[in-house]
Amino acid sequence: MREALQAFFETNRIIVYSVYGQVFFTLGVIMAIQSMRHSRLRLAQALPWLALFGILHGLHEWGDVFIPIQATYLSDFLVKLLHIAQVFLLALSFLCLFHFGLGTLSPLPPAWRWSFWVPTWIFVLWLLGPFYLGLAMVPEIEDWHAMAAALARYSLGLPGGLVAAYGLRVHAHRHIAPLDLPHIIRTLRIAGLAMAGYGIAGGFFGPLVPFFPGNVLNETVVFQALGVPMPVWRSLLGLILLVALLRSLEIFEVEIDRRVEEMERANILTLERERIGRDLHDRILQQLYAAGLLVEALREQGKPDSSTNQVLDHILLTLNRAIEDVRLYISTLQGVSHPDRLRSLLEEIARDPRFRSMIDIEARIDVPDLPLEPEQGAHLAAILTEALSNVIRHARARRAKLEARIEDGRLRIGVCDDGIGMRPDHPIGMGLRTMQERARLLGGILRIESEPGQGTSVWIELPTG
Repeated sequence: MREALQAFFETNRIIVYSVYGQVFFTLGVIMAIQSMRHSRLRLAQALPWLALFGILHGLHEWGDVFIPIQATYLSDFLVKLLHIAQVFLLALSFLCLFHFGLGTLSPLPPAWRWSFWVPTWIFVLWLLGPFYLGLAMVPEIEDWHAMAAALARYSLGLPGGLVAAYGLRVHAHRHIAPLDLPHIIRTLRIAGLAMAGYGIAGGFFGPLVPFFPGNVLNETVVFQALGVPMPVWRSLLGLILLVALLRSLEIFEVEIDRRVEEMERANILTLERERIGRDLHDRILQQLYAAGLLVEALREQGKPDSSTNQVLDHILLTLNRAIEDVRLYISTLQGVSHPDRLRSLLEEIARDPRFRSMIDIEARIDVPDLPLEPEQGAHLAAILTEALSNVIRHARARRAKLEARIEDGRLRIGVCDDGIGMRPDHPIGMGLRTMQERARLLGGILRIESEPGQGTSVWIELPTG
């Protein structure tokens, strides 16, 4: 049976390599098309690397079909150039696979960001060593081809495939699991297993070479032991990977549907906020104004130093504060367009006359002018606006500071006041809970630091990447 299989695959060697190249070239083209989607998922941002891997790897494998054909009528020099190009494509494809794996693991902690350069360093060392020096030192092009290809598989293919497999698994648990899509998580796991299998089959079992491990474990040993050549195993793993990834990419459709739903909910919320704002302005605020006018009329009829006028003064002061509170709420409810740059947004909030007319605000902004998505700007503006409104309404503060700086690789933005502060067991109201939820949507956390008589600081900590 084994001998029959060996004879069959030897006879159809060209077909085997053609199918092998077709599987990975198709994978690359499909991933290239999918990578054009506008998505916030890290998987979409890493797909161009996988697309490049598939296309380059498919071209490399087709070299095993076309180079023997070209060798029948091309000069030895041109055939040698074709071998050189084929080996270069192999290493370059593995470099792209390595970068795909690191892309699915993003964002990495600041201490590990140097790892993005590891594949490039390995590739450069391979270029200078096995590729360039090996070409000058090994006389036979076939021997050099086997040696350079084997070292490319060991140094880039094997770790690249395993990192990509691990990255798919991490991505499934970190980014897909919160979306409650178990069928996509399962297909990503299958894709990860297929990628790990390919990393071993394509990176560890290379051509026969006169050094370890290629002199013990190689394509020839597998073919003789099982009767099926390694390109067939790699093609099967590539096909499983392609099908699993295609099914996993349904996540983009789900993401689009959910984003549309978010937009619809946001539109409904905006309309409701506008309605509430109009009601507050047209009814509540006018009634407060009317009550204030009545109190002033009563005050003018009484004696200036009477106890009744003192009570009326207190009522008038309370009404004026209520009017200012309602104005703040109306301003918060209005959908205001904000700058799309971080520093510009913070400076605009610090200059906002709604707050400066009631409290002194000092701005200490020591951050670069990073770009902001509209949704990010809206959440950040809402958090800071609510924090400043709380200072005015509750803190009895004379001054507030709006600070922004980068510490330990994280962006820290805070509103600090010199007001009365609050106890550690102070109950958290709806406003603070909303701020915490907005901070979570931005990928950060909200911290509140306060002691009675020591003022209050509200900090939002965000990743810089």
